[in-house]
Amino acid sequence: MVTDRRTVLGALIGAPGLALAQGRAPADGHGGAHGRRDAPRAGLACSAAYAPDAALWVVGLGEQGRLMLRSSTDTGRSWGAPQYPDIGDDRVASDGESRPKLAFGPQGWVVVAWTQPLARPYTGEIRMIRSSDGGRTFGAPFTVHQDRQVITHRFESVQFDARGRLHVLWIDKRDTESARIAGQPWRGAAVYRTVSLDGGRSFGPDTLLAAHSCECCRIALAPAPDGGLVALWRHVFEPNLRDHAFMQVGDLQAPRGLPVRASHDGWALDACPHHGPGLAPAARGGYHAVWFGDRAGRAAVRYGMLAADGQPAGEPIELPDATAEHADVIADGPRVAVVWRMFDGEASVLKAWISDDDGRTFRTRVLARTSEDNDHPRLAGRSGEASVVWRTRKEWHVERLY
Repeated sequence: MVTDRRTVLGALIGAPGLALAQGRAPADGHGGAHGRRDAPRAGLACSAAYAPDAALWVVGLGEQGRLMLRSSTDTGRSWGAPQYPDIGDDRVASDGESRPKLAFGPQGWVVVAWTQPLARPYTGEIRMIRSSDGGRTFGAPFTVHQDRQVITHRFESVQFDARGRLHVLWIDKRDTESARIAGQPWRGAAVYRTVSLDGGRSFGPDTLLAAHSCECCRIALAPAPDGGLVALWRHVFEPNLRDHAFMQVGDLQAPRGLPVRASHDGWALDACPHHGPGLAPAARGGYHAVWFGDRAGRAAVRYGMLAADGQPAGEPIELPDATAEHADVIADGPRVAVVWRMFDGEASVLKAWISDDDGRTFRTRVLARTSEDNDHPRLAGRSGEASVVWRTRKEWHVERLY
C-alpha cells in the first residue's frame, strides 16, 4: 500500500547508513535495492540489445551461473540455442543494477561487459569479451580499466557512439580510498570513463568524469546530437543530497567543468538506494529522463524533460503507480516509451507509458504480470522499433512497445 511504502521509506531515510531493501546489510555507504519482497535475486539480472541485422539479443546467466547469450529473430516468440562464451574462471555479477551488458558497433564489433566481484566486499573489476564477427565468436576476457586496486570498479555502462567509439563508464572508488588513507573526507564514489577506437581491442586511459557520485546506482547513457554520448547518474551533492547529475561525455579529453544538476528532489540520504535513472533523446531537443527519489517526504519515480545541457526543463511528473520502481525510458523521434515494474500486493506487474507526441501525452499499457522471481525491465531499441525484455525465473518475456 502507498502508506506502508512511504512510512517505511521515511523511517529509513531518517537512519543514516541503513540499507533500503529487506535482507540487505548496510556497509560502506552501500544500501540495498529499494524495493519490495519481489526484488530481483542474484542470477536473473540481464541486458538486451538489437543487432544490426534486427535480431534481439539478451545476455545474462544461464545454466550453473555461466555467462549466456541468446538471440531471437521474431521479437522473443522463439529463441536460438544459448551461447556460452569461454570466460575462464570469471564470476559475473548479476543482481539488480549490477548485470552483464552487451553492445553492438560497426564492422561486426560486439562487446559483452560485466563486473567480476573481488575478495573484499563491494569491490570488483570491469571485465569484457569482444567479437569482430557479429558475435559468432569471442576472444578471451580482459580487464577494461588500468587501475588494479582491490576497490570498487562496478556498475559499468557500455555503449558505442555514432562515430563508432566504444565508451565504458563505471563507478570507481580509487579517490575514496586515497582520501581515506590521507585522512580526508570524501562523499560517495566517482564516475570514470575509458574509450576504445577499435571496438574494444585497446582502450585509452582511465579518465575521471565526476567526483562524488552515488556508490551503487546504474549510469544511464544516451546519444548526443554531436555524435557523442551524454550520461545521467545519481550524484551526492553537498552535503549529502542524492539527486542526479548530467554530463556530455563525447569528448575524448578530460571533461571541462562540473556536471549539471539534473534533478532537484533534495533527497538527504547517507546510503545508496540502488535505483539508477534512465535517459533518451527527445525529438524537440534535450532529453527524456526518469528517476526515483524522495521529494519533501514523497517517494516516487518521476519523469521529466531535460534541456540539451542537462538542466531541468519544466516540472517533473510522477508515474501513475505509487509503487513503481526501476523505470527506464527509450525514444525514437516523437515516439517515447517509459517502462517500470510495480507490486500490486500479490504479484509483480510490468507496465508502460507510451507517447506518440514526444512526451507531451502518455497512455498506459499493462504488459505482463508474474508471481515468479523477476528482474527489472530492460529496454532495447533500433530505428523504428523498441521492445522491453522482462526476465522471470521461468521465461524471457518480450513485449513490442512501438
